[in-house]
Amino acid sequence: MITMVKTSPNAAPSKQQSQILVPTDTEGVEILEGMQVFGEDHAPRGHMHIRFNNVRVPKENILLGEGRGFEISQVRLGPGRIHHCMRSIGKAEKALELMVKRSGTRVAFGKPIAKLGKNIEVISRARIEINAMRLAVLQAAKAMDVLGNKEARVYVSAVKAMVPEKVCDIIDAAIQMHGATGISQWTPLATMYTDMRHLRFADGPDEVHHMVVGRAELQKYDLW
Repeated sequence: MITMVKTSPNAAPSKQQSQILVPTDTEGVEILEGMQVFGEDHAPRGHMHIRFNNVRVPKENILLGEGRGFEISQVRLGPGRIHHCMRSIGKAEKALELMVKRSGTRVAFGKPIAKLGKNIEVISRARIEINAMRLAVLQAAKAMDVLGNKEARVYVSAVKAMVPEKVCDIIDAAIQMHGATGISQWTPLATMYTDMRHLRFADGPDEVHHMVVGRAELQKYDLW
């Protein structure tokens, strides 16, 4: 396994971490259990709860060099965050499709529920937000191509903060229009929602990404 550890506490914040290769059969490595997400077992593709008891490995096991752990992570995290957002937009499209089909055929008070209350506005907002998310992700991807990972980080953080939250809202609206069916095994919506909700933590929680974007705005006016 690859472990991120603090090896240089007195270095600059971005140089304090290192990534170290630790074979699972190393003395002192204790695998406690597979972690669950929303009560579901994600093994073998999920994460394990691991305890390290005075584990020692050769210094040659440090990847790329001491203090370069954050650098290694950032190489993957930028493209990975965009990839997450791209897949999330696909989920939003599927949720909207299910929402429209269900609301157009489910009848209450003598008419399809798409024509009741503000449901047609909910459908409209879902389409508008999906289009906006797609354009923002394209902008972030272009920034990575043109500016590079480091300079594109604000664009990437912006979509990572926006997309999972908006897609959660769209899936939630689709669940609501399905009624109890939306939280049953008869549709993929319940699974889609839990998967999307966890993405607001994965690769950095929303709050961290908002801090990156907000800080960049403050810096424009010399307020940070």
